[in-house]
Amino acid sequence: MKLKPLLLSFAALALAGTAQAQTKWDMPTPYSDGEFHTINVRQFVEDVKKASGGQIDINVHSNGSLIKHPDMLRAVSTGQVPIAEFLLGQFGNEEPVFNADNVPFLAAGYDNAWKLYQAQKSVLTRKLEGRGLQLLYSVAWPGQGLYTRNPLKSVDDFKGVKFRTYSAYTARFAELLGASPTVIQVPEVPQAFATGTISAMITSSATGTSTKAWEFVKNYYTTNAMHPKNVVVVNNRVFQGLTGAQKKILADAAAAAEKRGWDLSRQREASANKGLADNGMTVHTPDAALMSALGKIGDTIAAEWLKAAGADGEAIVKAYRGK
Repeated sequence: MKLKPLLLSFAALALAGTAQAQTKWDMPTPYSDGEFHTINVRQFVEDVKKASGGQIDINVHSNGSLIKHPDMLRAVSTGQVPIAEFLLGQFGNEEPVFNADNVPFLAAGYDNAWKLYQAQKSVLTRKLEGRGLQLLYSVAWPGQGLYTRNPLKSVDDFKGVKFRTYSAYTARFAELLGASPTVIQVPEVPQAFATGTISAMITSSATGTSTKAWEFVKNYYTTNAMHPKNVVVVNNRVFQGLTGAQKKILADAAAAAEKRGWDLSRQREASANKGLADNGMTVHTPDAALMSALGKIGDTIAAEWLKAAGADGEAIVKAYRGK
């Protein structure tokens, strides 16, 4: 008589194990399969699948094919998808803390960008948790530079120019240059240049090579204005539904992905700068006058950001500057 309940218990455990083995997540990402962020994501996904014995199987939908970039934060917050990668600055209008790494010349160069991330991390984690998200890892883009059709004589050359932007603060940067900002997602960049929708942009050399910038502009200025970061986040309700062992697997894979991603980013910057030059673009080191003028614009944006971010922004800058 006692055998039947025991068999039913074994059956229930077997079904639970089967369900666990069939955990499948769809993961939207904004960038192409050839981009280093996506390569890193796919390695992260493979690490998770291997370490979990297939219990967590993540299907990556790259290049905005499942969900467009502007919709990714909402999609993962609401549980439409369990996990996603997106550019923090894409959503800076919704949360000023997301804009910290979009402030031009606040943290130029990789060493400063990493230091800023460490200063920002606790506040960033709290803000994401407020949206029902767990931060898994974050990776910076190569330094952002300026792409123009003609060589620059001064910042005045941007006046009236249709300028591609990708976030609130790159749009503000364009405005302060006297340019006309237009938000264009990466996959649409070549078409936007071809149709005259834009004729200049600020972005990394990585994006420049992936979009074959040499086909529509001839000059790249290595300003290293900022290193915007992508984040990979998981819906908190989904995360809390995992076992302790599964949570650790995700955390360990994320830690490895973060380190690997920053290393890949440095490598990508070096190879992409070379790639632009190899394909006929002139890669300029900006002169002191140009950097001074750009730096003043950065100071204006920094002041605006601190006002918007309030105590959170002050805490981040204080921690970053070690004061």
